[in-house]
This record gives sequence, structure tokens and C-alpha cells, in this order.
Amino acid sequence: MSDQRDGESTQPPAAAPGPAAVTPGDAADAARLVSFGLQPKLLPARDIEYAELIRRYREEPLFSRLADAVAAGLGLVVLEVSARAGMALAAGEDSVFAVRMGDYSRRAASDAGDRFLHGLAHLATAAMAFPRPEDLADDAYIGRVTVNGIDGFLRQACRRLEERAEEQGENTDPATDAPGLEAAWRVYVRRSSTGATKDARRLAGSTTGIVGKAVSFLVDSGFLQRTGDESGGTYRTTARYQLQVRDMAGSAAMAELLDLGIVPRPGESAALMPAEEGEDLGLVAGAGLPFHS
Repeated sequence: MSDQRDGESTQPPAAAPGPAAVTPGDAADAARLVSFGLQPKLLPARDIEYAELIRRYREEPLFSRLADAVAAGLGLVVLEVSARAGMALAAGEDSVFAVRMGDYSRRAASDAGDRFLHGLAHLATAAMAFPRPEDLADDAYIGRVTVNGIDGFLRQACRRLEERAEEQGENTDPATDAPGLEAAWRVYVRRSSTGATKDARRLAGSTTGIVGKAVSFLVDSGFLQRTGDESGGTYRTTARYQLQVRDMAGSAAMAELLDLGIVPRPGESAALMPAEEGEDLGLVAGAGLPFHS
């Protein structure tokens, strides 16, 4: 006697479909997306393929995990993936893509004091670009800086540091290579702000020359965009730079710089909170954004 009823199938029910398998093409696309992210000046709005890969990342969880894994394997941290910033990446300290302040400064300057000042220029640029917590948190915020403005901020910081050292009865002429902002102000104020060559070009070793090299590097890295020639050069921030500064906002050196209270408007706190009491605030040679020391 058959157990089969009329019109009924004896076949077992079909199994639920499993997760889609990753194909070699998916892996290639994920790697392609990471390669786009490593081109700092490229934005999805300017490249159809890049925009499509950004869409896949945001809409396909399996693809986004795959792209994250590719980035992690290269020592990269994914800060954001969006139409405004593209795939914004930060290099881990051990990544082959890490940019080190020492490498940059050796290309920019041969003197150890100059290398130290390049670090200060990068710190000051970040502090001026995003002076308030809400500026750093607001995706729509665009910071604007000028070469002369950054130089003026640093010179004002030097005056504040000098006053603080005198009030506390500390050594007001520290060694050039000593760590910390207290050691840096003498180095900076001794340097000419502008200077000029015979053909009126800015001296590379002047403080505005150093700031100019720093912001030029940030332009080449996709962090700033040049908007004009006024005040030694005017620049606006990019989404990628905002993400980078957010990622590095715990820098004790930057906290100390902003704790001087020069950039924020009255009644507003700086973008970085002062370090906890007792925390080491030394600014070692090589400190800076967006570098690893």
C-alpha cells in the first residue's frame, strides 16, 4: 500500500538558499575599491566605476566585508565609505602605506630644527581647520585656512607659551631638540616669518615657507584644496581631511596646542579636549598629522 496521496509529492522540501559565494570577480572588485581609496584626489562623482563600487559597498554586506578584509590585509583602516569621501583610508603604523613624519621631513628639510617645525605646521593646520568640537563632528563643515593665518596662529602660540614659562619660572630658553611645545616656541620665533630670495620667492626655511610646504603636501594627499593666492595661499578642507583629523584627534601634542585657547572664539572650547592631568604632553620629534611618529 502506497503512502503517497493523490497529487502529493514524496520529494523532500527544497533547502533554503545559502549565502552567496564570493567569486574571484568579487575579490577583484573589492581590491579595486581599495585601490580607488588609495588615490586621495579621486572622488566617486568623477568616476563611474568608483561610484558603482561605493554603491555595492553600502548595499551589499558581503561585498563590504570583503573590501574591509582586503583593506585590513594591507594594514589600512577604513574611516568611511560614502559618496562624499569615497573610500577614506588611514594607514596603520605597520602598513606599507604609512606616511611617516621623518620620511616627509627629510624630503622637506635637512635641518633637525626644520623637521620639528614641519610637525608644528601640520598640527596647527589641523587645529585651525577644525577649531570646535561641532566643526569636527559636522560632515557638512568645511574648514578654511591660509598660510599666513597658520603662521600667525603659531606665533601667537609661541607668545602664549613664553608667557606661561615666565609665569611658572621655567627655563625660557630650552634646548632646540628638547621635546614638548615649551621647547618649540623659541625655535619658531627665532625664524624669519617670510624672508625672500632675490626674485621675491618665499624662503623655504622661513616659517611661512615651512607652512607652505606642509599645506602643499596636504593638497597632494587630497586633504586640502587650494582656493586662492591671498594671505600666502588659501585652502579649504576635504571630507578626507576631516576624517583623518577625527581619527588622530587623541594626539596629546594637538591637545596641548589647542589647550592654549588661541583658536576658539570666546566661550567655545577647542576641538580637542585637554589631556588628563598627569598625562605626558611631550611633542616628540616626528609628531604631526597625518603621520606616524
